[in-house]
Amino acid sequence: MRFLCLPGAYGSAKNFGVQLGPFAKHMEDRGLATFAFTQGAHEVEPPLGWENYFGSRPLYRFIDTVKGDAFEVVRRVRHIPRGLSPEATLRLFKPDKPIDFDWQTFRDALGRVFKTIDDDAEIDGLIGYSEGAMMAASICAEENRRWEENGIPRRIKFAIFFAGSPPLVAEGDGFVAKLADEHGTAIDIPTFHVFGSNDPLVYSSVALYNACNQDLAQLYDHGLGHLVPRDADNVEQLGDTLSDVITKINKAQEAGLGKASSAGPGAQNPVSDDEYITSSPASSSAGGSAASSAGSSAESDVDSRSSHGAESERIVKAQVA
Repeated sequence: MRFLCLPGAYGSAKNFGVQLGPFAKHMEDRGLATFAFTQGAHEVEPPLGWENYFGSRPLYRFIDTVKGDAFEVVRRVRHIPRGLSPEATLRLFKPDKPIDFDWQTFRDALGRVFKTIDDDAEIDGLIGYSEGAMMAASICAEENRRWEENGIPRRIKFAIFFAGSPPLVAEGDGFVAKLADEHGTAIDIPTFHVFGSNDPLVYSSVALYNACNQDLAQLYDHGLGHLVPRDADNVEQLGDTLSDVITKINKAQEAGLGKASSAGPGAQNPVSDDEYITSSPASSSAGGSAASSAGSSAESDVDSRSSHGAESERIVKAQVA
């Protein structure tokens, strides 16, 4: 499987290659995947006080945002009442009045990612971190819409989201976040959601999980913050879990291609629930079932905030030293 990797805000293809390096090398060494990297088109300067945090310049964003406090959301989230669903939490950040935003810049960003996919015939998976995960989710949702409405085959067979957020989908002249309790399932391919129970934005990752086909989605809690895990324990456990997932997707895809050839040109057979189902994450993470105290205490909180009641057996718990 070949993944196109999309960095977070104030990132770059070069810096994300370093950030994702231990995970990518582990996956490549096991013969599970290869990786291509892209970046946003809008060059930006990091927020005041964070000049040395995001790595070497130049830095980019996929979205040309309005000027303002880049970390206002992080500060506000610490005052949000606990017990809300992820979707209800996200709605607290909806502005009282419509903001003046040029949605053409977002359409252009999606178009550039689609072109990158089209230019590399081997790409069949996406990896996104933070803002890049939102972009990847939006690509998956748009491919899902094209497949359902126009029968256009989907290129992306699997997506991995690190600290993600729900996809933006076209509505009227702009885009809206596709939340599960309002719009149902937005992404109908196998997905893997990596989050940290100590991430102040964890509700956003769970909201993305809720917007995906629950029979084809898995959660992985590394017990840390808003980051891509790089430590050996997490990288190895991610590789073990994803090895099973990717192998099953590849086998299902090969079977689907055989069915498609017999059905005629243009036919597509999406991966079925039965073909994708893996062994229980709890059993696949036997060595890491004893999570850190922070991760353990957060599990019930994540469960309570999932509008689908994200069952604990769906969460692969990382063992944090």
